[in-house]
Amino acid sequence: MKYEKLFERGRIGKLNLKNRVVMPAIGVNLANSQGEATDVITRYYEERAKGGVGLIITEIARIDDEYGVGTPNQLSVTEGRHIPHLERMIETIQKHGTKVFIQLHHPGRETKSSLIGGKQIVAPSAIMCKETQEMPRALTTEECEGLVKSFIKGAVISKTAGADGVEIHAAHGYLLNQFISPYTNVRTDKYGGSFQNRLRILSEIITGIKYMCGADFPVSVRISADEFVEGGLKLPESVKIARTLESLGIDAINVSSGTYESATTIIEPGSYPQGWKKHLATEIRKNVKIPVIAVNNIKDPQTAEQLLNDGVCDFVGVARGHLADPNWVNKARDGKSDQIRKCIGCLNCFAELNQGRHTKCAVNARVGREIEFSDPNIDGEGKTVVVIGGGPAGMQAALLLDQRKYRTILIDEREKLGGTLNVADKAPIKEKVADMNNGMIREIEESGVDVRMNTKATVEMVKELNPDGIFVAVGATPAIPPIPGIQGKNVMLAEDVLTGKSVATGRVAVIGSGLTGLETAELLADKGHPITLVEMQKNIGPGINRTILVDLMMRFQKHEPVIIPNHRLMGISENGITIMNQMNNQVMQIEADTVVLALGVAPRRSMVNEFLDAFENIRVIGDAEKAGRIQEAIKEGYSQAFAFTTK
Repeated sequence: MKYEKLFERGRIGKLNLKNRVVMPAIGVNLANSQGEATDVITRYYEERAKGGVGLIITEIARIDDEYGVGTPNQLSVTEGRHIPHLERMIETIQKHGTKVFIQLHHPGRETKSSLIGGKQIVAPSAIMCKETQEMPRALTTEECEGLVKSFIKGAVISKTAGADGVEIHAAHGYLLNQFISPYTNVRTDKYGGSFQNRLRILSEIITGIKYMCGADFPVSVRISADEFVEGGLKLPESVKIARTLESLGIDAINVSSGTYESATTIIEPGSYPQGWKKHLATEIRKNVKIPVIAVNNIKDPQTAEQLLNDGVCDFVGVARGHLADPNWVNKARDGKSDQIRKCIGCLNCFAELNQGRHTKCAVNARVGREIEFSDPNIDGEGKTVVVIGGGPAGMQAALLLDQRKYRTILIDEREKLGGTLNVADKAPIKEKVADMNNGMIREIEESGVDVRMNTKATVEMVKELNPDGIFVAVGATPAIPPIPGIQGKNVMLAEDVLTGKSVATGRVAVIGSGLTGLETAELLADKGHPITLVEMQKNIGPGINRTILVDLMMRFQKHEPVIIPNHRLMGISENGITIMNQMNNQVMQIEADTVVLALGVAPRRSMVNEFLDAFENIRVIGDAEKAGRIQEAIKEGYSQAFAFTTK
């Protein structure tokens, strides 16, 4: 077996695990509004269990319905009524040989009053989180004692429902982390002040759970070994915390990092390398004898295997990797790791949660919709379907149509499948996009799809194939508005700059600060070009996930670019550009040797219309229908191919 360490059996306390892969807690918002496990969340977890993971730690399960709500539809373990549905979910997971821990959680100051009926949020001390921007009130001593009982009750409910163990969430700036950290705890009662007092509430919870659930019932504690905030926990004190928790009888420690105020260190954007924080778990593991679980931004099994071999941890935590591909473990075991649909670090999963929706994955359309997309009809019967365009939408549609036993022909005019992915992966630190694209290409290669590259599809050609259906996924073309000078020799498209087709010289004005514009500007700035970035909207980075934007701008601003929002491009000359302030119509001139356009894209409507006029059973998907992101392309490719029928 290629990954021998990854597939060793392991133990947490007296619990045996079939391998060293843990799916740590990741919020999904798939329970019902009362906190009960639904068929939807059950099916979501079952797919990951069927995919081979050894241990699943559920999403945050609240232990307090009054002040402890983290998301609108999270699991709850506050009342006995939650047991029957939780039991069904747990047993469904366990039948695949996967163990289950319920993660016990209270957000403290990292929530919103809107989630708790407008009441003021609570925390150990009245210190506002800079991210949530709501002032909490300090919990009374009596309330702290009540929360200890609530955590213990949550563990008892979890055990009664059949859970193999529980994990206490004391990381990521949530309530128990707030108690532990001197950054958020300035109390003067028994729950604040000294190291022992700051740890008291967690100590009482652990002792109570062990007493009520028995010494053999496994308890893991998740900690942020470095909060990455000034005045917060650092690794030396976290080592001391880990050793103290071990002495209290916990069975494993789950090492993570960060708080909401340092969110990129919790859920890393795609720019962060795999294993970047392995020093945290390594140091913790040197100082304890209990097993260490650790998340390290793991995307592929090679990295996971290396971390285990290097002694970084005893179990590897792969969270978003299991969103992107629920068969991550089985593919690694079966020698198909090159076919894993890899997480690209786009953070779409959490952007969806922040909007109050259930989690979604940009590269896996089935996340949260596993019941709806449970069993595609295998009814193709060898009928011919032609997919025109091999971008993400076209590839996804072709893969599912092939699975449904259609004779699927994929035609693409380029040399390599991937479409715009082959542009997106050229931006700085976007190797994960290339990895994901290569994984999809390997899926195509291992399928029965008939791929015809370097071929421009025409109506006549496709008619000769006598198809029973057509999928048009021909993508979009860059928008070029009718502005004076737009056809000048010093004007080039952002995608041509990214791919190397066009080479900028001297001072560069980049027009448009969407993701393509910003990434192109960063690439050029890295090469030493002075950059002026112009954006028509009042804020830079419209439509970009905030965490991604902050991460990108931290790198980009080191080059000291000139950034001009709220200005419209009016004209281009050999020496620069003319722009107009949209508030007061004031015109200004900007000197530039090169002008790079990143003004969005428009569907290839004329080509689409040719096929619409010639065929009846036709689906238009991806950017060919409406310009969007990878998420929309994958979703449309999958959903349209899932519902497709022949007449």
